[in-house]
Amino acid sequence: MAREESRVSELDIKRRATVHDVARAAGVSLATVDRVLNGRPGVRPATAEKVAAAVAELGFERDLSASLLARARDLNLVFLIPDGANEFMESLAAAASQRAIAARAERMQIEIRRLPALDPRALADALDALEPRRCDCAVIVASEDEPVFAAVERAHRRSIAVMTLVSDLPGSARSVFVGINNVAAGRTAASLLGRFCGGRGTVGVIAGSMHLRDHRERLDGFRAVMAENFPDIRVLDPVEGHDSHEQTRARATTLLAGNADLAGLYNLGAGNGGLVTALENSGRGGAVHVVAHELSGPTREGLMSGTIDVVLDQNPDGEIRAALEAARTLAIGGHMARRVEPIEIDIFLRDNLG
Repeated sequence: MAREESRVSELDIKRRATVHDVARAAGVSLATVDRVLNGRPGVRPATAEKVAAAVAELGFERDLSASLLARARDLNLVFLIPDGANEFMESLAAAASQRAIAARAERMQIEIRRLPALDPRALADALDALEPRRCDCAVIVASEDEPVFAAVERAHRRSIAVMTLVSDLPGSARSVFVGINNVAAGRTAASLLGRFCGGRGTVGVIAGSMHLRDHRERLDGFRAVMAENFPDIRVLDPVEGHDSHEQTRARATTLLAGNADLAGLYNLGAGNGGLVTALENSGRGGAVHVVAHELSGPTREGLMSGTIDVVLDQNPDGEIRAALEAARTLAIGGHMARRVEPIEIDIFLRDNLG
């Protein structure tokens, strides 16, 4: 008899917790649990705390797909993705398009709109044009410019959730950020490049735009590790290539011509096709060590030729998957939406390319 009770107890522990379990543990009604989970008013703070404690104790997780299917209407997402020569943004848009068909089965409608790159006014105007009845959540790649901050606030007031992708906008009314830990990415770049350069010489840095928080955070992490671990390396002030192949080529050419002791280059953003061209034209490809971001056509070719040593990559399809999961949570989870963990950083060398 005792053995049978033990088996029942084990099965009960393994069973996924339900809202009934949460209500029973908190000593409240199902309606109260529903109001707390969805962030609706009418619940005393002490009662909400009891429900939150029960959720944590039971490890309760909502079935977001089932909850979406039970909604009276579809969840509408609009991705506002920069256009232009940035291969990673092209990959993001392609991944979102590929996910759009399967998402319909879960009552999610996905629309992708392309905007001029690094144009805060265009992004602000696109956000202002969104209508709550046609957009529940806007997913944006944001620059830290006042028009963008203001437009995010206006969208929030219209009950449109805004999610930042790749580059964050802290201090704004955005709901959640999906992307890598960019400080960690910069630190990783410095740790690798410092070793490649033997702890000596001069290192140049090319950014897309210092208005992008992800680029500034990468630079902060990069400088910190260089100062801590490679004090004999001189890190030049960053120059901006605006994620353009031509402008990045021009900036790299200037750095190569003006610094005979240039031992390394770190490209924080895109435009890597131009970077590879500049190195090859200078005759110093392979002699100057290079760390770049995002595995794309140009960076893959650079790895294969030896012009680029390392590529730090954030899987675009994985990033879109995480964004869709976060959107489900925002739509169903109310104020108890889960924190999104940073996307993993993949490190590619010529030796581990597929």
